[in-house]
Amino acid sequence: MTEVMENLEQTVLAAARRELFIAGQWGPASDGATFEVFDPATGEPLCSVADASAEDGQRALDAAVEAQKAFARTTPRERSQMLYRTHALLGERADDLALLMTLEAGKPVAEARAEITLAREFVLHFAEEAVRISGNYQQNPNGGGRMLVLRQPVGPAILVTPWNFPMSMGARKVAPAIAAGCTSVVKPAKETPLTMLALAAIFEEAGVPAGVVNVIPTSTSAEVVEPLIRSGKARKLSFTGSTAVGARLLEQASGQVLKTSMELGGNAPFIVFEDADLDNALEGLMLTKMRNAGETCTAANRIYVQRPVMEKFAAKLAERMSGFVLGRGVDEGVTLGPLINKRQQDTVEALVQDAVTRGAKVLVGGSKPDRPGFFFEPTVLADVPADARILHEEIFGPVAPLVAFDDEDEVIALANDTEYGLASYLFTENLRRAVRVAEALDSGMVGLNQGSVSNAGAPFGGTKASGLGREGGPEGINEFLETKFIAMQL
Repeated sequence: MTEVMENLEQTVLAAARRELFIAGQWGPASDGATFEVFDPATGEPLCSVADASAEDGQRALDAAVEAQKAFARTTPRERSQMLYRTHALLGERADDLALLMTLEAGKPVAEARAEITLAREFVLHFAEEAVRISGNYQQNPNGGGRMLVLRQPVGPAILVTPWNFPMSMGARKVAPAIAAGCTSVVKPAKETPLTMLALAAIFEEAGVPAGVVNVIPTSTSAEVVEPLIRSGKARKLSFTGSTAVGARLLEQASGQVLKTSMELGGNAPFIVFEDADLDNALEGLMLTKMRNAGETCTAANRIYVQRPVMEKFAAKLAERMSGFVLGRGVDEGVTLGPLINKRQQDTVEALVQDAVTRGAKVLVGGSKPDRPGFFFEPTVLADVPADARILHEEIFGPVAPLVAFDDEDEVIALANDTEYGLASYLFTENLRRAVRVAEALDSGMVGLNQGSVSNAGAPFGGTKASGLGREGGPEGINEFLETKFIAMQL
């Protein structure tokens, strides 16, 4: 690391917000508690952050409730302008924000910058959506009256964001809430709270009123979030994370009949037919599999390649995976960062070992490198048996398991044989096959001849155990709106 970069890191860390943000005020936890944030590339602590208690959570929700009525009365144009200013500030601070994210999340700076760009896209999209909230006015079909349909903010929202994309997922939840006229309490992941706190500071600078966005980092998520859900004061819950945690939150939310959005786990199939452009398929696989070291819910988890092209595709993939450079995301030339923590590193190692024990062949990688931090080698597994855990559990790591298939019906059945249904990927040059298979895949999103499904203007979400509701697109703001019908007699 150069002295210049080291000094820049220290400058960015020194300027980072580390307190709770409640009712427009920055301050410590009520009991003075803090928790450490770690650099996953070294395993060493970066800094300490205020550790919100259940009492702090209630203060934040009370602030959101207090601010709700006044904020709901702001005009769509006012809310839109707040988001436009946020969009501009994110652009001005992109370099520092990317470095801060890299320090706590581990991803290469180039990937962090790309995430800032995506976050800006979400903010810009919902700045535009704020002034498009529509209703309806029409004559009663039976005559003699009129029907008026309004869309109104649902009310205070609890927003729980993940560690893997702390800026873009924060923006994807908070921006539509602001656009719709909803206040919120944001609980960021304890692994990456600094990025969300930085986003909160930008919302504040952009003129978002006090109490509209409240951020409460905590090391005891369950103890803080559950009382907020059960309090009856919030009217909306949006969560991104594991299916197991999401199911528990849904159970808690059911008692208060909260409007819920759940973006949960994935087990994405990646299908390569023999007529596919193999180079394009490989590029698509690199994009979905290796972004953020494979720690994404939409990552290709099971790679199905038609048998006649399996050997060729596997060789191309192994060569490409061998070319990644592991290291701290701030270092020049690094293309693959660490996993988020030791628990995730151990999980990936266990999945690979299980597959190998059952007969899978390691074409490249396969183990943890002997170095500090939570790294795992880019890995390709061939001939992965159907009973291997890695085909049934979310990997969240840079591991590509290959499975050969023979025909269309077989691969559709294999792809759909999972409790998850978030994303699927399909590569073929046959238009009719593309339509048939895309329609048959049981997932909320399909990447057709491309390895990305995330777009601010499109609905993001899944089927089955992958969640409820959608984020992004026009659907994203609808998640924060209630429909009101007014019957008018003339």
